[in-house]
Amino acid sequence: MAYRFLGGPNRDLTLNYELVVEGLDMRPQTPVPLTLEEHRELGAEMRAVNARLQELCKVVVSVYGPHTQAAFTFQKAADQVHRLCQDLQAQAARDLPGYPIDGFYL
Repeated sequence: MAYRFLGGPNRDLTLNYELVVEGLDMRPQTPVPLTLEEHRELGAEMRAVNARLQELCKVVVSVYGPHTQAAFTFQKAADQVHRLCQDLQAQAARDLPGYPIDGFYL
């Protein structure tokens, strides 16, 4: 599977990556929100990841049982990815006021 950066190679996200890597953990002064198209792309990827993780979780639970550490941890991971999708959906609503963003991430 080929991965590409959202927005293409010319997307300036003002991440201050070097400062984070050096341990200074400085955040950009003016965040640049994702565009409508970038939210659509990320949403499609996240929906696929979320759906696949839910499927795999069901497999692990059916093989090892619901009361094993593997099943417990897998369920927690699946729950957190779902939570991430919810958070990204809320972020899209903040980034794109007035646009119909329902279903981008969930």
